[in-house]
This record gives sequence, structure tokens and C-alpha cells, in this order.
Amino acid sequence: MAETVQSLEGLSALKTETQEGPKYVQKLDKQGRAYATGKRKNAVARVWVKPGAGKITINDRVLETYFARPVLRMLIQQPLVAANRNGQYDIVCTVSGGGLSGQAGAVRHGISKALTNFEPDLRGTLKRGGFLTRDARVVERKKYGRAKARRSFQFSKR
Repeated sequence: MAETVQSLEGLSALKTETQEGPKYVQKLDKQGRAYATGKRKNAVARVWVKPGAGKITINDRVLETYFARPVLRMLIQQPLVAANRNGQYDIVCTVSGGGLSGQAGAVRHGISKALTNFEPDLRGTLKRGGFLTRDARVVERKKYGRAKARRSFQFSKR
């Protein structure tokens, strides 16, 4: 069983094997791409990342045509900008479910996860930016006897 330690020097001698965090390895498919699934609200995005000229394709359409609002395009670019990899990877996404805002968040989440699968060293940067965390907020369901999830019908005394 374990030895009993009488002094602090003995305690430091026992702690020779330092506990290190898990080592993350590169995960690529046969075509040299990294894959990840991103989710936000009811949207699910499947994302493939490979080295290239920085072309982003979503559902066989260019980024600018699929996400017309500049805010959504900026949201998708955030993980690449934070990791200083803007224009270095070609990204192919298929996204389904939800609305445009949820789909943009799902693509951002998927790009972040796929980047960590391609370059495990970027994990710290992306985690500090909060890009690897799945936003768990979803729409609350409607309850019976209520107008919406929490809103009740207008009360009248008569």
C-alpha cells in the first residue's frame, strides 16, 4: 500500500511523476481532411477542413451567398481569425435545421472543432476564445394552459 511520509521533502520526492493533461493528436481521414460536427440551437453542421486557399463552401454554395448578413459571415470567420489561420484552409460544410443564426453558430462550432482535429496545438487558443464550448441554450417548449412557454392568457374578472 502507500508509504507514510514524515516531512515535506519526502512528499516532494514522492511526487516525481507529474500529472499532465491529455495529449491531443491529429485526426485526419484518407483525403487528408479533418472532420467535426458543430451544433447550435436546432442546427447541426458537418464540417470538413483541409489546407487550401481559404474557400468556405456551405451546402454547395459560397459563404457570401448562403450567409448574406455580414454579422453571420464575421461569426463564422472568428475561430480562423483567433487562430491566425485566415485564408489557409478550405472549409466544406453541410448544415441543416434551425434558422440562419443557429446555422452560423453551428458552422462556427464545427470549424473550431475541426481546426483542433487538424492542428491540436490550436486547442488552447480556441478554448480561451470560447469557440469549443457548445452553446446549450435552446427554445423552451410550450406548456399547456399557457399562451407560450411562460406567457399566460390575459386575465379578466368578468
